[in-house]
Amino acid sequence: MKTNNSQSNRKSKKQPQNNRKLQKRTTENPAAESSKSSANIPKPPVKSPSMQSSFRQQRRGGMMNMGVPPEKPKDFKATFKKLIAYLQPYRLKLISVLLLASLSTLFTIFSPKVMGLAITSLFKGIMMKLQGAAEVSMDYPLIIRILVLLGALYLASSFFTFLMQYIMAGVAQETVYKLRKDVKSKLSRLPLNYFDTHSHGDILSRVTNDIDLISTTLQQSLTQVITSFVSLIGIVVMMLTISPILTLVTVLTLPLSIVAIKAITKRSQKYFSEQQQVIGDMNGHIEEMFTGHREVKAFTREEESLKIFDIKNQALYDVGWKAQFISGIIMPLMHAVNNLGYIIISVFGAVFVTRKMIEIGDIQAFIQYSRQFSQPIQQVASIANLIQSTIAAAERVFEILNDPEEIQDPDNPADLSKLQGRVTLKHVDFSYTPDQPLITDLNIDVKPGASIAIVGPTGAGKTTLVNLLMRFYEIQQGTISIDGIDIRQMRRGDLRNSFGMVLQDTWLFKGTIMENIAYGRDGASAEDVAAMAKAAHADHFIRTLPDGYSTVLNEEASNISQGQKQLLTIARAFLANPPILILDEATSSVDTRTELIIQKAMAALMKGRTNFIIAHRLSTIKDADSILVMDRGTIVEQGTHNQLLDAEGFYADLYNSQFAGKEI
Repeated sequence: MKTNNSQSNRKSKKQPQNNRKLQKRTTENPAAESSKSSANIPKPPVKSPSMQSSFRQQRRGGMMNMGVPPEKPKDFKATFKKLIAYLQPYRLKLISVLLLASLSTLFTIFSPKVMGLAITSLFKGIMMKLQGAAEVSMDYPLIIRILVLLGALYLASSFFTFLMQYIMAGVAQETVYKLRKDVKSKLSRLPLNYFDTHSHGDILSRVTNDIDLISTTLQQSLTQVITSFVSLIGIVVMMLTISPILTLVTVLTLPLSIVAIKAITKRSQKYFSEQQQVIGDMNGHIEEMFTGHREVKAFTREEESLKIFDIKNQALYDVGWKAQFISGIIMPLMHAVNNLGYIIISVFGAVFVTRKMIEIGDIQAFIQYSRQFSQPIQQVASIANLIQSTIAAAERVFEILNDPEEIQDPDNPADLSKLQGRVTLKHVDFSYTPDQPLITDLNIDVKPGASIAIVGPTGAGKTTLVNLLMRFYEIQQGTISIDGIDIRQMRRGDLRNSFGMVLQDTWLFKGTIMENIAYGRDGASAEDVAAMAKAAHADHFIRTLPDGYSTVLNEEASNISQGQKQLLTIARAFLANPPILILDEATSSVDTRTELIIQKAMAALMKGRTNFIIAHRLSTIKDADSILVMDRGTIVEQGTHNQLLDAEGFYADLYNSQFAGKEI
């Protein structure tokens, strides 16, 4: 094995734990995390995730919602166009929804007018009786026909509403289904750097909360906007047919409502914005206290924690009370303005009836229309806020879809069916950020079947090297090749199938032990799984479990010990049978007896393979063919265990600090 490496004097950075999460498909799941050994990886720049608004799911009950400031999109027009593009395949269905919504609303709007005809007919008959007419002619057939027509209108309106909601539900779910599918597919094509620079909570929020908000808005608010506009236009037209003067009186009350609401909303928005900040602050404190509950108990800081919580809780109470109270004034104010209009209409209407200018039934119908007049305005105002939040949510989703993907696999990938396992790095340069180089001019040549140990202090870049080998990150300069084939000429899936990984933090999913081991290779039989478990010294303990290989592991796999988890991951690696193996602190978290069992299993696994062993316990790599000593992304020493001790250099200092208490 050859190495040649230029020195680097840069200060390395600490890598976040999620850098280790994309692990070999056959051994460790991409979601697994590393704790101690993850500190070896320098940390790329991290973007602060935007705080999720607790008011994103806003109430739809009327003008109350106007007091809540929506989360505004950065580019409303561009995001709206992208969202419309997802609705394009369903344009015929959307046209039918528009037509059905219009018909449903129009039938509802005609109903008060028809009811007014019945009331007018009854009124005339009653007035004739009161005036002492010899024969009171009550036109019951006409009244019955009017009532039948009225019932038909309501039934038709309900039927069209049902069809509209049915079609729109399908459109909304199909659209969101495609959006979720595109996001999930996109996440699988994003580079590891994306997951290092975005918090997992932020990504999950975009995939779940934001898409759910889009779904809700499409399914409910879109049809509500249509019906509100049609209702508003229809109501105004019907009121004009009854009395233009009364219509003018009704419309004049609208500016009064808008001015009052605007003044209240302006004040309440300040408190709602402050409330969101206080909620985020309090939630952060609660999360910290629950996450570090053991430490809080250990340092007896319970009272101090409660005092801080009480302060934040009181602040939330104060600002929340003001926000809710001020926004709560909106509905009573609207009712007051509407009642004022109702009184004016009643007075003018009574005068018009006595002067035979309009019929009594028309007044009844007009009062109904005037009461309904403000509803579509309230709904549109409420939905306007929700649409802003929805477009902001869609913008966050489209940010994922617009992020640059991994470099595409080559059209004619190299054949890796007969890999021997020779790994070569030539003049490799790598950095997480352009202004802070990490690895410079790194040269390594590992022969097939060799066992190479990589050691060094925390932050030396040991795991970064492994990530480069598996192409989780792209190098800036130089080449990395396996058996002389540049890894950029390989499909990523083929490359990663060539590696097996056994890490310190095991990843096992909720399922049977059989399923967890079989995860290492598609189509593995029960006999294959049992054979690999025996090779990994795991068969005995598995058979002692109540259900043997059918034992179901829980979500944390806490129903078996840490050492048993490790043996299962080794069995999974056996089943994958990769030509190259990576062992990263695989025994650091188990007791000495279990460590001996695991080392025995790993020794069998390493036979005939090229092995990269990352270790902090230097006693575990004494028998390695060669040891690479890394510091700040640079190989500072190389050789066998005895050669490096005799050199009395950096490795000797590390070794002696562990076994002789010597300070470095």
